[in-house]
Amino acid sequence: MRQPVSTPFAFLRRTGLTLLSAGLLALSPAAFAADDPQLPGKGVRVLPLKSSIAEETFQTVLVMKALERLGYDVQPIREVEYPTAHLAIASGDATFLADHWDPMHSDFYKNSGGDAKLWRDNTYIANNIHGYVIDKRTADEHNITNMSQLADPAIAKLFDSDGDGRANLTGCTPGWACETLIEAQLTAYKLRDTVQHQQGSYPALMADVISRYKAGRPILYYTWTPYWVSNVLVPGKDVVWLEVPFSAEPGGQGGQNKDTTLPNGRNYGTTINNQRILANRAFIEAHPDAAKLFSLMKLPVTDVTAQNNAMNDGEASQSDIERHAEGWIKAHQTLFNSWLDEARAAVKR
Repeated sequence: MRQPVSTPFAFLRRTGLTLLSAGLLALSPAAFAADDPQLPGKGVRVLPLKSSIAEETFQTVLVMKALERLGYDVQPIREVEYPTAHLAIASGDATFLADHWDPMHSDFYKNSGGDAKLWRDNTYIANNIHGYVIDKRTADEHNITNMSQLADPAIAKLFDSDGDGRANLTGCTPGWACETLIEAQLTAYKLRDTVQHQQGSYPALMADVISRYKAGRPILYYTWTPYWVSNVLVPGKDVVWLEVPFSAEPGGQGGQNKDTTLPNGRNYGTTINNQRILANRAFIEAHPDAAKLFSLMKLPVTDVTAQNNAMNDGEASQSDIERHAEGWIKAHQTLFNSWLDEARAAVKR
């Protein structure tokens, strides 16, 4: 299947879940007979989940719109963090998550029942990188290229924003899995005495980072792509990625002793991740059209980044995101229609 062509995204120019009721979703096609071959999912309720990262709404909405065109009764998105989402989908209380990071979320997958309960046999958004970043001015002035240099108290103090002498590393919201990566690597690289991992609401923490950068102060943070941060603090121009002294990912995220060196020879300490559509295994087995759809959908990292940047520029309402999604579909109509056609054909086989 032809991949989407990465375009300039020209069409952009112009609540928390506390409990999912068991049995909410109709996972069996026997409950509703789809008489219309164009609507194989007619009468079947689908519940999408997403994390608290607002910028993951766009990719979720695209999947929702495709399912709606197949006749599914798609419910509004419920927001939970990744560990809860995996458990809810495994139990059948929810249907899918459009942003399962593989291998970062592999422990969540395994601990929620693995292949017996869950499905992730697709690549929705490929080649996502993540790691540690500092401002380019400080990197150039002090010749900082590697996280190991933060073991030097004098280097670490450059990034001290609270006066305790340690570097303040803006990290991840608890529950995202990247916080466990950071914690493991601070120990592996012997940085506990010189680096403090700041956790909390990532968007709020990054707002402070950006303010400090604009004030000309050194910054140190963890980030990933696709995400709007790299459009505001541009790698190579405003900031630089730091390498690590050796590979040290937690076992479930990349595998013990796995080499995290990238194809370009750089080692940022993390495996390249693919974002996959995670789905309930029983739902997938009962609905071959949805299985086929999920296996076909592809979204370029560049398009996600562009849409995320539009959100950061103020187009962040639900209606804005809906418009972005419909605009993406229109710009890739032939491809989108081919996904639907192949999904419908899967029911007939």
